[in-house]
Amino acid sequence: MTKKLTVAFASGKGGTGKTTVSVNLASAAAAAGYEVAYLDCDVEEPNGHLFLNPSIRRRNPVSVPVPVIDPEKCVNCGACGEICQYSAIVCIKNNVLTFEKMCHGCGGCQLVCPSGAITEKGREIGVVEEGEAGGINFFHGKLNIGEAMSPPLIRAVRSAGKNNLFTIVDVPPGTSCPVIAAIKDVDLVILVTEPTPFGLNDLDLALDMVKEMGIPHAVVVNRSEPENNLARDFCRKRKVRLLAEIADDRRVAEAYSRGELAFNAAPGYRAVFDDLLSAIEKEAIR
Repeated sequence: MTKKLTVAFASGKGGTGKTTVSVNLASAAAAAGYEVAYLDCDVEEPNGHLFLNPSIRRRNPVSVPVPVIDPEKCVNCGACGEICQYSAIVCIKNNVLTFEKMCHGCGGCQLVCPSGAITEKGREIGVVEEGEAGGINFFHGKLNIGEAMSPPLIRAVRSAGKNNLFTIVDVPPGTSCPVIAAIKDVDLVILVTEPTPFGLNDLDLALDMVKEMGIPHAVVVNRSEPENNLARDFCRKRKVRLLAEIADDRRVAEAYSRGELAFNAAPGYRAVFDDLLSAIEKEAIR
């Protein structure tokens, strides 16, 4: 690998095995000698650390800007409330009320205030932790309990881990704003699915999302069974490349339950993830 490559692992639903695939691939890349970073952007419930067991060396709080009103300068014009699309700032009679947890930190209210009555302060929403795990540069975010907006923290995780040759991004499930923040500007999205009607329904939604964003993509089927052709037929119908199928193997499940990597603990799976790494490299330069 001679240029920087960022690969995101996403899915339309939770429980398909994004983390299982991404942490094992990170280990395969490290074993192959790559400068690799693993970024866990599922900041509401990060779990990659359970398998990689990193030594955390740095913790950086992440804040978002929220408005502060100076009542002595406020002229009660209502311009701030009119521009806010999220009702995070509301003018009621001669009072201006702010709802910090609804604020998206756009700064629009400060820009339109004619009297300079609005300044900003930082409100901490979570933390980015950085460390090292067996030759893997490790980054993840932890969103504070009760916080509703994860994209600013996800962007902070992406920014913290950007200076690596091969970057693996573990994406939140679904197709909403957190996913968009996690996959923006990546080189390739690997959509991890399971060969069930529910899994393929949500894969369909995820495919529409990455196609709309214009990001190259491919599919990995987890918990695959030889006689089950649902995922294969789906990929053929949607004309999307199927890079790998990971067998529905009890040994992988047992390793997972112990917090171990199949790459190390399940015989034969080192070759599976080495092959997936090679397939991703070829897909990225297509």
